[in-house]
Amino acid sequence: MARPHLSIVIPAYNEEDRLAAALPRVDEYLRSGAIDAEVLVVDDGSTDRTQAIASALLREERGRVLRQPENAGKGAAVRRGVLAAQGRWVLITDADLSTPIEEHAKLAEVARDEDLDAVIGSRDLPGSRVEIRQSAPRRLLGKAFNRILRPMTGLTYRDTQCGFKLLDRARTRPLFERMVVDHFAYDVELLFLCDRFGLRVKEVPVVWRNSARSTVSIVWAPPRMLFDVVRLRWRFRRGLYNPRSGPVGEP
Repeated sequence: MARPHLSIVIPAYNEEDRLAAALPRVDEYLRSGAIDAEVLVVDDGSTDRTQAIASALLREERGRVLRQPENAGKGAAVRRGVLAAQGRWVLITDADLSTPIEEHAKLAEVARDEDLDAVIGSRDLPGSRVEIRQSAPRRLLGKAFNRILRPMTGLTYRDTQCGFKLLDRARTRPLFERMVVDHFAYDVELLFLCDRFGLRVKEVPVVWRNSARSTVSIVWAPPRMLFDVVRLRWRFRRGLYNPRSGPVGEP
C-alpha cells in the first residue's frame, strides 16, 4: 500500500464531544482539497466514548484509532501517533481544532516554498488572529513560562505551545524515538531538539480560538513543565538524545 502524503495526529483524552464535531470537518477539508491523508486519533486512556466515537467517524481507508492503555499525557499520545504515522508529512492538531484545520494549507505552503523540516503555528506573531482569547490568568502564565523558557533552552520562538505543527516525518522521527516528555512540555522538547540537531523550523501566524474547556491545570501544569525543561537539558548534556540512526546528525 502506498504511503499517504499527510498524516494528521490528534491526541485525545475524554474528547467524545469535540471529536464528533472535529472529525467531519477534517474529512471535509481533506476531500475538498483532494489530499491523500490518514487521520490518527490517539485515545490517551479516555474514560468516556472517545474511542467509540472516533472509530465510528473515521473511515477505514482514511484513519484509525490508537488506544493508550491508560492516561499517560499529551506528549506520550503525540509521540505514539507520530511514530505510527506513515505520511510524508505529519500534522499535529488538537481535538478542539482551536487552530482551524484549514490553516494546514498555510503551513504546507511555507514548508514547501522554504524547504523546511517543521512549521509551527503561532498565536503571538504579527498576522496571528486570536478570535477567542484565553482567560487572563492563563495568558499571564503562558507569557511567564515563555520568559523562563528562553534562557533555559535558547529557544527564541514566540509561541512554543500552540498545538498546530507540521513536521517532515523522516527528519523528525529520529527525535520522537528519543523524546521522553509525556506531558504538555513535549512541544519544548521537540523544538529544543530540532534546534540542537540543525533542523530547519519556522514559526508562522495562524488563526486561533480558545476552547472554554481545557485539560491544562493552571496550578499543577507550570511546575511540571519547568521540571520537564530541566530534565531535557540534563538529558541533552548527557548525550541521551543522540539519535542512533536516521538523517539527523550529531549536535
